[in-house]
Amino acid sequence: MADARILSKFMRSECSSHKFAHGDGLPVNRLMTKVGNRMQLCTQRYDKRPYGVGLLVAGYDDNGPHIYQTCPSANYTNCKAMAIGSRSQSARTYLERNLDAFKDASLEELLKHGMRALRDTLPNDVNLTSKNVSIAVVGKDQLFEIFDEEKTQAKLSLIEGEERRAPAPTSDSTSSGSQPPQDGPGAPPDAVPTVAMETE
Repeated sequence: MADARILSKFMRSECSSHKFAHGDGLPVNRLMTKVGNRMQLCTQRYDKRPYGVGLLVAGYDDNGPHIYQTCPSANYTNCKAMAIGSRSQSARTYLERNLDAFKDASLEELLKHGMRALRDTLPNDVNLTSKNVSIAVVGKDQLFEIFDEEKTQAKLSLIEGEERRAPAPTSDSTSSGSQPPQDGPGAPPDAVPTVAMETE
């Protein structure tokens, strides 16, 4: 958590400096280049400990919406939809299978997709509540907002009563279900990682 706070403070500082110097917001891809450079520097010096944290950074700029995944190795990837952390494979599978629906979806529909993906990562006896989930939005004509507990609970009520998606089949499963394959013509292309190589 300390590494995440350090990087968060760094990003706020870089955005504030750019706003002060240039009068407009720092593009998200340039911010991620700066974050990658900072993380990369720690992997090149013997007296520095690499950041032991991966981040998902969402933002909106003149080029549209972005979501970047960063790794402790300083690789960062521009994604269409992503989940990281423990048990995140179920969420990534859900997001990949519904990727085509996101382009024309309303904000409410996008929130429902996000909550369904997150719900798939939980054990069957655990439900999403305002105590174990936070919701934030950012986008065109939408300032960054973290929902309070009451608003979060209202959004969670949108998917209450829905049947949970069946868990994805394991690789050793012999049954051929109706779920689409992970690879093949219908699968989204693999993201290409970007590596920050500039040093100060």
